[in-house]
Amino acid sequence: MGRLFVESLEGRIYSCKHCKTHLALYDDIVSKSFHCRHGKAYLFKKVVNVFVGEKEERIMITGLHTVADIFCVGCGSIVGWKYETAHEKSQKYKEGKSVLERFKVSGPDGSHYWVNHEHHHIGGSDADDV
Repeated sequence: MGRLFVESLEGRIYSCKHCKTHLALYDDIVSKSFHCRHGKAYLFKKVVNVFVGEKEERIMITGLHTVADIFCVGCGSIVGWKYETAHEKSQKYKEGKSVLERFKVSGPDGSHYWVNHEHHHIGGSDADDV
């Protein structure tokens, strides 16, 4: 196995809730209006310290997308997904961007997003309202 290089970020940082590896900056959020199985998720224009899994076709709330799960390089936890291809013209802005699930990351202030199982939206995988 090769040597692991981890990029350190400065500013308001989102990090892996398990190992605290830096993942993204608050300033790189494109939208906070996304949803996943565990609740809220944020679309970022740039994430670091992740590796990309296999591409697959997924039917999401906003239509068919080619996506790949993204994993923390520090601990291997899945932290979200990356949009490779959006098949609908109105969704093309997502291409090349990544979603981090709030349930799986720590916020800039160190806070965790906890799922309220009584009220959370099950089965959602992205959102239209950007």
